[in-house]
Order: sequence, then C-alpha cells, then structure tokens
Amino acid sequence: MTADIMKERPCVLVPFAAEEADVQAEALFLPDRLAAAAAGDFAACFDLGVVFSTGSHGATCDLIEAHKWFNLAAVAGDEEAATCRAEVAEDMTAREIAEAQRRARQWLSAEARKAA
Repeated sequence: MTADIMKERPCVLVPFAAEEADVQAEALFLPDRLAAAAAGDFAACFDLGVVFSTGSHGATCDLIEAHKWFNLAAVAGDEEAATCRAEVAEDMTAREIAEAQRRARQWLSAEARKAA
C-alpha cells in the first residue's frame, strides 16, 4: 500500500524555512559587513578580511582586499587582525602589499571625509 501512495503522491523536496533563512542570511552577510565597516565597526573589518582571504560568503578570494580589511582592523587595535594580515602578506608580492596599504589609506581618508 505504501508503494501505491508513493506513486500517487511523489515526494517533492521543499526547503525548510530555516534553510531559506540561512540562504538569505548568507546573501546579506557581505553587504551587511560592508555597511557596518562604513559605520565604523572595526570588527566588521576583521570579518571582511576573513571573507576575502577565504573567498567565502559570495566573495572571491582577493588577498589585496583581505590585507586591506585586516589592516584596518589592526589599526583599530585588533591583535588577531594584525596576525592575519601578516599571514596573508606571506602570500603576496611587495606590490600587492603596497596596493593593499594604499586602499586602506584611501578607505580611511574617505571615511574621515564622511564624518566631517
């Protein structure tokens, strides 16, 4: 009898609401962290460093961006960010590090102008 019911009512997989919420949260993670960083949340800078160093949350792996974000968190006093920045730098050229530092200075400068 169970086989007959299965023929009449084929199994259709429907994602659970929790899974849909996870997908939505994943899609919003990067924009949320960028907005938080722009608002002065340096913990968000650390999170962005992790995102770009691992290529997670929809971002591609970009060591220059990772270094930039770790650098910004380190400037705010995050010791773990300083360690992560050094680890990322081991896989970068001197030019890439210089570019990451330039981007970090540019970001700080832009944020200072917004605050003024």
